[in-house]
Amino acid sequence: MAGEDSNGALGAMTGILPGALQQGDNAEAIEQVGARAIVPDNQSVSDAGYESDTATTASTSVSSSIWDFSFENGRRYHKFREGRYNFPNDDVEQEREDMKHAMVKLLCQHLHFAPIGNNPQEILDVGTGTGIWAIEMGDTYPSANVLGIDLSPIQPSWVPTNVRFMVDDVESPWLHPKNHFDYIHSRHTIMAIKDWQKLLRTSYEHLKPGGWMELQEIHHFPMSNNNSLTADHPVAQYWKYVDEGLENLGVNFRFSDEGRIATMMRQCGYVNVTERVFHIPIGTWPRNKTLKSVGLYWKTILLDGIQAIALGPMTRGLHWRREQVEAFLVSVRKGYHDNSMLLYMPLVCVYGQRPENQ
Repeated sequence: MAGEDSNGALGAMTGILPGALQQGDNAEAIEQVGARAIVPDNQSVSDAGYESDTATTASTSVSSSIWDFSFENGRRYHKFREGRYNFPNDDVEQEREDMKHAMVKLLCQHLHFAPIGNNPQEILDVGTGTGIWAIEMGDTYPSANVLGIDLSPIQPSWVPTNVRFMVDDVESPWLHPKNHFDYIHSRHTIMAIKDWQKLLRTSYEHLKPGGWMELQEIHHFPMSNNNSLTADHPVAQYWKYVDEGLENLGVNFRFSDEGRIATMMRQCGYVNVTERVFHIPIGTWPRNKTLKSVGLYWKTILLDGIQAIALGPMTRGLHWRREQVEAFLVSVRKGYHDNSMLLYMPLVCVYGQRPENQ
């Protein structure tokens, strides 16, 4: 996982900005992604790797009785509600998920956008994955009880005293009472949820009046800053096949398109709904140093996960053989290394509030 470019290592996987990224670069980066106008770097830049730091500080242990896994096509998957989530949960995938967390923090500079105040009491993280976001929220808000739920028991054994994890299916009946949470958060679950309206309504019912829900989802269909990406390009075809496979498995992979989440939140009764869209570059083509680092993160994340993302949708949803998938991925890997297309993906962040009087 380690690698260096001409400027040294990219930085630790804590989401803290590398020392070389100055405040001016950060402000410029935020301005560019907010305006959806990333400025490309005209110089030829070679992509490089990074180093990861998986150390965590902890205080109390969390237990789980569901530790079984299933194995398919050489990858490890969750056993609880087997087949519900079509992507692996093995160590390689967990490292990639933590890198996604670092990338989003580098791009957005925040753990969340909803105005939850300084002393939230009950926070729920839907699809918590490795638990890294929940743990950081627990450290940031010591007043809060932070609960992370996921189908996979892959969270660390030692966590802050106000953080705990539960193996559960968020699309099943919830164990907590209604009017319970101050803030419900979900990120990178676009590949998993089958009934978004049900999830939004259930979340609404379980929020306290005045509580907030926030979704942060990437629209995984690449776009080109110079309109040079064609439909027959291997990268475009890759996401088309993933989309078709997931559709056959009952997952709406296009729900993260701009405006769709916000519209459904309003239909479900949320008020003060706000949508923010950030463009995530793929590769080091932006001129801005922060965005260049974000692009390096994201390109690495996509390449590291190219098999993990494809196997489930293409073998389960499209009934390809594993050998067919692997042969196709050769051209996709080559396609990602072309910086000239100035590729990016939108990150759509939407938050809304349950009315105070309900």
